[in-house]
Amino acid sequence: MWSWAIYDWANSAYATTVMAGFFPVFFKQYWATGLTANESTFWLGLSNAGAGLLIALLAPVLGAMADQGGLKKRMLLSFTVLGVLMTAALFLAGEGHWLLAVMIYAFGAIGFSGANVFYDALIVDVAEHETLDRVSSLGYAVGYIGGGILFAVNVLMTLHPDWFLLAGKAEAVRWSFLTVALWWALFTLPLACFVHEQGEVTTAHWLDAARNGFSQLRETFHHLRGLKQIWLFLLAYFLYIDGVNTVARMAVDYGLSLGFDSSVLITALLMTQFIAFPAALAMGWLGERWSAKGVILVSLAIYSVVCVWSSTMQQASDFYWLAAAIGLVMGGVQALSRSMYARMIPKHQAAEFFGFFNMLGKFAAVMGPALMGVASLMSGSARFSILVIVLLFAAGALLLYYVETPARQGRGASG
Repeated sequence: MWSWAIYDWANSAYATTVMAGFFPVFFKQYWATGLTANESTFWLGLSNAGAGLLIALLAPVLGAMADQGGLKKRMLLSFTVLGVLMTAALFLAGEGHWLLAVMIYAFGAIGFSGANVFYDALIVDVAEHETLDRVSSLGYAVGYIGGGILFAVNVLMTLHPDWFLLAGKAEAVRWSFLTVALWWALFTLPLACFVHEQGEVTTAHWLDAARNGFSQLRETFHHLRGLKQIWLFLLAYFLYIDGVNTVARMAVDYGLSLGFDSSVLITALLMTQFIAFPAALAMGWLGERWSAKGVILVSLAIYSVVCVWSSTMQQASDFYWLAAAIGLVMGGVQALSRSMYARMIPKHQAAEFFGFFNMLGKFAAVMGPALMGVASLMSGSARFSILVIVLLFAAGALLLYYVETPARQGRGASG
């Protein structure tokens, strides 16, 4: 269980330092020096979209393949190797080499996202049915603290490169990418050594696994009518996680549009990471003693209040309070959604079903930003645009309310 959870500690460093933190800024200021601001934004967006779309489309197929051959762990490690190597390769991309940097980044993002499909699916191999909420929350909790710790060190490296015997900020950022690769590789070792899939692991050829995987997908779609509750949950998840992802991705842009200093926003992001660590553990405890569904619904209500509150904030202190509120519920929504879904799906098809789960997660944060953009354009107010996200939380919560979950005791997840 701990070896599985520590993988979240490992790869969250990529999500915080590379994806959310340094790459977007460093791409514009260092690699894309020969491009206009609009051109660099286009290529960065294209690499993100391309990698996300590829994994979203392949995730169910890859999951079905892994289920057929008992390959979840091997496929996780394969994608992890790709992600680690590409992250380390960013260190080698020189100034002005924007095309090389964006290609390396795209393959790194594929490695990160692809590994997560199988990481999520492995939860059914490390947790008992009644402990899914606690184990899922543990993964997110250690991920927040692990990613936050290395990100804080990396920020310190860029602020004081002389402390680390580095020549300047640019060199500090390049070394930060290398530290992420080493961190990711090192903390993957416990999972590689101590996590084992249940059932027989076959040595079937990849083509045979792929052929069997496609057959399994066809069979799953054929039996959709018998999986009504799973698809109702997935639709609810798609809507409310779109709201969660939109808040996470648009918060900095929203804060800048209101005139807050970037240092305030970076501080708020770090606050959110470290508050989310104990909060995710607490949410897992509540999910076990109450219900995952109930905790998610309360968390979505809090998210809605945050959106309304954010439309009225005036001072930096307001932004800090909002960051704290998001940190309290963010991990709970993500962790308990994963454990609730794991409790509903057929255990022997975990990777396939988590392929669908991750596919929807990748397609999420599409409607939210679009709604915000349209609302801002039509109203002329950034403050009004944040209010439309409440619609996603409300619609997702309404559908989730009608999802029937399996009994917590005396019922397996094998379907």
